[in-house]
Amino acid sequence: MIVEDQALIGMSLEAYLEDAGFSVAGPFPSCADALRWLEHNTPQIAVLDVSLRDGTSLPIAQALKGRNTPFAVYSGLPYSASLPEELKDVPWLEKPVPREELTQTLARLHRTDA
Repeated sequence: MIVEDQALIGMSLEAYLEDAGFSVAGPFPSCADALRWLEHNTPQIAVLDVSLRDGTSLPIAQALKGRNTPFAVYSGLPYSASLPEELKDVPWLEKPVPREELTQTLARLHRTDA
């Protein structure tokens, strides 16, 4: 699952992750779109941008944590010690990040979940 409000970044992530062998849902440009999808689906792993068109991805993070679904944050914002609880102890990838680092992070999350 990709949650990213910048269309070019979302499409690039989608293409790259599909090339790396991941099955991708999204990209979802808003919190509302992602939460609507989550009503009937559960991803194995997710990549979340923090700032979305309609606010933050915090409600998505809460929903994923409630389902024990691992996720990574992929954001232009730097990591901060004062993050909300839902975003702590989660891999934080600051844009731009090398594709290999993104793939390795998601592969680790996927293995941890399996």
